[in-house]
Amino acid sequence: MNFIELTMAEVASLFLMPVLVILALMFAFAFYELGRFGWEWLMRSLGKDAHQPLNHFWKKNPQADQQEVELQLLREIEPLRLVSRIAPMLGLVATMIPMGPALMAVASGNFMEVASQLTVAFAAVIIALLSASMTFMTLSVRRRWLLEELKALLKTRISQAEPQLKAA
Repeated sequence: MNFIELTMAEVASLFLMPVLVILALMFAFAFYELGRFGWEWLMRSLGKDAHQPLNHFWKKNPQADQQEVELQLLREIEPLRLVSRIAPMLGLVATMIPMGPALMAVASGNFMEVASQLTVAFAAVIIALLSASMTFMTLSVRRRWLLEELKALLKTRISQAEPQLKAA
């Protein structure tokens, strides 16, 4: 291999450990969010007061308009959205980086090194896909819950404003 190819291979290999660490953090986040989601679902199914972040936001900021509340809604789901989209890409990166050394090991007949590299590659993609799956499912349902909460808040806000408008 020439200098450029060797340099690119070395630079790419430097990213394996940071990508694996980020994937581990994303998996921990996804697992945590899945637990939060399960608790919130349980509370909702039992008819207990569920966590209502938009309601809390509006109580803290009574002057906020609809756009500010919608922006808060997006802030609430943004981490889930990012993990559900970025995790598969990082999983692919973490899968491809060990493939180069694995192919080199195949060429030299070192099958223990092949197995070692492929183990890392497949574990990374599995963790990434699990992270993405957990956060995507949580994101989808939580987005619906937040939109239902927003709709109820707007309905309440409009019904409270109507008597004031009629009096004026």
